[in-house]
Amino acid sequence: MSYTLGNSELQTITGNTQLHYDAKSFIIGGKRVFLNIASIHYFRMPRQEWREVLVKAKLAGMNCVDTYFAWNVHESEEGNWDFSGDNDCGAFLDLCSELGLWVIARPGPFICAEWDFGGFPYWLKTKEKIQFRTDNEEYLRYVYRYFDQIIPIIHSRQITQNGTVILVQVENEYGYLAGDASGMSYMNGLRDALLSRGIDVPLITCEGGAEGTIEGANFWSGASVHYEKLMRKQPDVPKLVTEFWTGWFEHWGAPAATQKTPDLYEKRLMEVIRAGFDGISHYMFFGGTNFGGYGGRTVGSSDIFMVTSYDYDAPLSEYGRITAKYRTAKKVSLFTQALGEFLLESVPMDKGEARCVEGIDLQGREWNGQKLWFAESNKQEKGVFPVTLGSGRTLSVPIKPGQIATILDRIEVCPGLRLTSGGCLIGNDRLGDVQTLILAGDDGGRTHAIFEADQAIHYENAGTILLESSSDARTLRMDAFHFQTPQRILLKVGGQRVEIITLNGYMSDRAWKLQGDDVRWAIGWEDMNLGADGCVSGVSGGTNCETLLLGNWGSKSGNGWEHQGSTVRNSGNVTKSLLLPSISEWKQKAVNLLALGTGELAESPQGFAELGLAFGYLLYSSDVECDQDHVSTLVFSAIQDPARLFVNGQEQAIIRQVGAASTAVRLLKGHNKLQLLVQHMGSLNFSPYLGEEKGIFGPVYKDGSAVDLRRGWYYGEEVVHLDEVHAAPFASALTRTFELMENDHALLVGAICNGLRINGTEVSIAGYQNWFAYHAVDISAYLVKGSNIIEMPVAQSPLNRLELLTYNGSGKLENWSIDVLDDAVEFDESSDSIIGTGPTWNRSTFDLPEIPSDSNPKLKLRMSGMSKGYLLLNGRNLGRYWQIGPQEDYKIPMAWLKKTGNELILFDEEGRMPDSVRLFYDEQSNRSWHTLNKA
Repeated sequence: MSYTLGNSELQTITGNTQLHYDAKSFIIGGKRVFLNIASIHYFRMPRQEWREVLVKAKLAGMNCVDTYFAWNVHESEEGNWDFSGDNDCGAFLDLCSELGLWVIARPGPFICAEWDFGGFPYWLKTKEKIQFRTDNEEYLRYVYRYFDQIIPIIHSRQITQNGTVILVQVENEYGYLAGDASGMSYMNGLRDALLSRGIDVPLITCEGGAEGTIEGANFWSGASVHYEKLMRKQPDVPKLVTEFWTGWFEHWGAPAATQKTPDLYEKRLMEVIRAGFDGISHYMFFGGTNFGGYGGRTVGSSDIFMVTSYDYDAPLSEYGRITAKYRTAKKVSLFTQALGEFLLESVPMDKGEARCVEGIDLQGREWNGQKLWFAESNKQEKGVFPVTLGSGRTLSVPIKPGQIATILDRIEVCPGLRLTSGGCLIGNDRLGDVQTLILAGDDGGRTHAIFEADQAIHYENAGTILLESSSDARTLRMDAFHFQTPQRILLKVGGQRVEIITLNGYMSDRAWKLQGDDVRWAIGWEDMNLGADGCVSGVSGGTNCETLLLGNWGSKSGNGWEHQGSTVRNSGNVTKSLLLPSISEWKQKAVNLLALGTGELAESPQGFAELGLAFGYLLYSSDVECDQDHVSTLVFSAIQDPARLFVNGQEQAIIRQVGAASTAVRLLKGHNKLQLLVQHMGSLNFSPYLGEEKGIFGPVYKDGSAVDLRRGWYYGEEVVHLDEVHAAPFASALTRTFELMENDHALLVGAICNGLRINGTEVSIAGYQNWFAYHAVDISAYLVKGSNIIEMPVAQSPLNRLELLTYNGSGKLENWSIDVLDDAVEFDESSDSIIGTGPTWNRSTFDLPEIPSDSNPKLKLRMSGMSKGYLLLNGRNLGRYWQIGPQEDYKIPMAWLKKTGNELILFDEEGRMPDSVRLFYDEQSNRSWHTLNKA
C-alpha cells in the first residue's frame, strides 16, 4: 500500500483557492487553521536532506513551513544568478507542496537569520552612496532587481496559483531599527513592490509593520504582553508568533546556548496558546549549518561572530535528529490538533466557579459551553492537586513545579460526548468507525476523567482502568494509570464507538500521527520516517517496548502485523557497528609568509569587498624600519575581523578586539616585515550599521597608546567602575578625565552611550542606538592637549569594552601589500613543509565504507588539537572552525561524499598537526530502521 504524507490535505488546499482571515484565525479551504509552523531554511543544508527534514516537521504536527530566501546565495556575484541544486528554492517550495505543508515565504531583502550581511550580497557594500534598509535610490534599484528574480518563484507557488504559499512577509524586524515616517515609507514601498509583482496572498510583517499587512510578534517569553500589544494595533486580524525562539545561536568563544530546557519550552508554548495566539512559528525548528563563509556577526560587542553550526538547540538537531525538544513540540502540536476548533473559537474567561489550592494559578478559555483551563504551578515540588470545576466536579491533576497543565472541562470530543480530564489530549481522530482519544501523562501517573453523554455510556475492556458509572449511565468516571503498556478502553455511546488510550510519558513521546488519505497512528517507535516511495519506516522504541498501530495499515504491514490496533512487543533496538571512514596520512604544506607581501602596493590596507572578495583570507604586509629594538603599540583605526600578527615570519599576537584595536609588537633594529593574517569572520547580520567593510581597511599607526576607560568614573562623589555590575541605571551622566599628551588623534571604541560629551561638547553619533552596545568614533576634534573631561550617561552595566586609542599621524604605516590566500594549493612530495611555525595546509583522503540499507548514518569531524581556519570537502567549503568553543564537531554531509577518494583539506592558522582530527558517526547512526508498511 503506497502512502503519501499530506496528499489529501493538499487536495483540500488546492481544491479551494480562497484564503480568508478574521480576528480568530486564517481560514483555508473553508476551515479554520491553527498554524503550527516549522522555521526551516533550504540554504542551510544540502538539497538531498530537504525531504527528511520536512517529513520530520510534518510528523511533529507542523502544518506549515516558514523559510527565508537568501539573496546572497542566489546572486553571490553581481548579475550571476543561481537557482540550481542546493539553491533551487522553487524545488524546496514544490516539495513542501508535495508533502501538504503550507508555506510562509520571507524574501527579505533583509533576513537577519544570523546569516552573513543579513542576506545581502557582499558587493552591495561597494556601491557609492548606498544606504541599506531605507528609501535610498541606489539600494532600492538592486532590491527591485532581486525581487524580479525571486518573487516570480514565490508568486507561481501561491495558494491562489494551486501552490501552498499562504503568506508572504514584507522585510524583517524593521521595527527594531526604525518606526518613523521615512521607515514607514520604505516598508510601504516594499509592500507595493510585492503587490505589483503578483503577490495576492496576505502580507505579514514581524516586529514592525506596514500599512495593509498583518503584524506578528517575535519572542520567547511574555506571550500575554505581546498578544495585548498586537490586539491594540490590529484587533481584527489573526495573531501570529512569527518567531518563537526555540533556542539561540552560538558564537565563537562563548558558552553553549542550551539554556532553554524542554520543560521550559513546553511552558512557554502553553503560555502562547493560553494567550490566544492562533499560529506559532518555531524559530528554529531545524537550524542547519552555516556552510562556507555565511555565518554572520551580531550586536552586543565588537566580536560576536557566529559559529559554523546553526544547530540553535532546536527541536531537530543540525543533523536532522529528533531531540527532547522535538518530542515537546510534537506533543504540543498534537494537542492543538486535538483541540483545534476550540482553541480558535474560544475567548478568555474568569475563573468563575473553578477553584484550586494556593500556589496553583488558574486561567481559562471558553466556547459554546466548553472550557479549557491552564493550571500553572508556583509550587516547589511536583504534586497531585485537587481542582474543583463548575457543578462541584473535582479532579486530581498532577502538576510539576513551573508547569502549565491543561484541564479539559466538558470539551465535546465527538457529537454527544463531553470529556472533563486533567490528562493531555494528544489525539482525537476517527480511525475507521472508531473515534479514538489518546491521553498522555507522566510515567506512573494517573489521569482522572469524567465522560458525560446525552445517552447511556457502555464500556468494555476496562482492564486496570477504574470505572464508575452513574445510575442513568450517562456519566462515567475513569481513573486510568499511565503504564508502559498502553491502557485501552472501548466505549459505546448510542451508535458511536469510542476508544480511549492512555500513554505514559515514554510512550507518548514515541507516538506518531501520520496524516494522508486517512489518519493513522504508530505508537512505541523511537524515530519515524517516510520515504519518497511512500514507505513508512521506524526505529523501535527499546527493549520490551510495545508498539501499537492504529488505523488502516492494510491487511498486513511490512512486519506482518494486523492492521487494526495490533500490539507487538519489541526485543529492543537492533543495533550494528558501522565501519568508520579511515583518514589517510596527512600531507602538509606551510604558507611561506616571507615569500608573500611583494605584490602591488597600497597606501593603506584594503578590505575584502574593496578587493572583490566575499569571504576567505587576506595577508597584509608592510615593511617597518627601526633605529633600535623597542616595543611599540600598533593602533588599527578600522579593523573588523580578528587578525594574527607576524613579525619576520614569527607570530607575536592575535588581535581579537575589532572596530578599532591595538596590540603591542616587538620591533627589531633595522628591517621588520610586519604581516597580518585576517579571516573574514562574517558581516553584521543585525545592526544599525549594516554594510561594514571586512578585514583591515583603514590606516595603521605605530607608537600609539591604549587605555581601558571602564574604571575610575565619578557619579557625584562616588567612584564607579563600569566593568562591574551596578543594580540600577544612573540618574545622570558619569564623568571621567584622561590625558592627551604627545599624540594628536584619538578613537573611542566599545559600549558608548548616546549623550556622550567631551569637554562640554556633545559627540555626534549618527544612527547609533544604545542596545547595539558597540561603536568606534573618532573624537580627535573634541580634544585638547593635556587634561580632557568625558561625560556619558550609562544605562546598564557591566560594559564589556570602553577603550581610548590614541596615535600620532606621523606614525602611519604606509606601502601595504595585500595577498589573497586561496585554496588552490598543490600538495607534492617536494613541498617545503615547516609545521607548527605558521599557517599550514593539511590534506588527507578517505573512502566511505559500505553502509547497510537499513541505516541512516550522520558523519561528524572532530577538530581536536587544531587552532583556527576552515574546512574543504571535495572542493566544498564546510565553513570556519575555531577551537575556542563552543563548537567542537563539524558536519560532514553524507550527500557530499563519494564512495572513494574523498578529499579533506584543513587550513590551520597556527600550523598545528591534525593527528587528533577524526571522523565518527553520531550515536543514532547504529540504529536499525524497520519498514512498517510496504509501498
